[in-house]
Amino acid sequence: MVILLPSFLVLLFCPAPVLAFQSHTGPEGLYVHQMAHLFFAFAMGLLIYWLRKRKLVVARGWRYIQYAALFFIIWNVDAFAGHWLEELSGLIEVQRIGLMRIDVSTPPGYGWIAPLYYLTKLDHLLCVPALFFLYAGLRQLLNAPEPSVGKEPA
Repeated sequence: MVILLPSFLVLLFCPAPVLAFQSHTGPEGLYVHQMAHLFFAFAMGLLIYWLRKRKLVVARGWRYIQYAALFFIIWNVDAFAGHWLEELSGLIEVQRIGLMRIDVSTPPGYGWIAPLYYLTKLDHLLCVPALFFLYAGLRQLLNAPEPSVGKEPA
């Protein structure tokens, strides 16, 4: 226990920077990552479609999972836009000017992109509710009574 205390204190008082978006080396890694965001958003849309088509959303657990899928779709669109703005568009240049400060530069006439870029960096405000609804939905389904399989209703 005594050996762990110095390690804990070093991690506590000398944190490494944590970035909201993962940077990808080379264009190939970013392209595949962007395609994964689109595929994940599509898969969540398909999940919502099937949940609604099979009328499963009348149950609270499945309804929560539908909300999770909706938040995941919005999160993926946000992350896709943030990656595109930061690494592909050429419209912004981000420089770290301090421990807790960055400078976002835009070409003349594109000043509105800087606040949009900043908003895309707040993607955790979409991902955390998605995970909360997913957890709540799965927990609700786990605690739901077992459906009677193969029995005719009386």
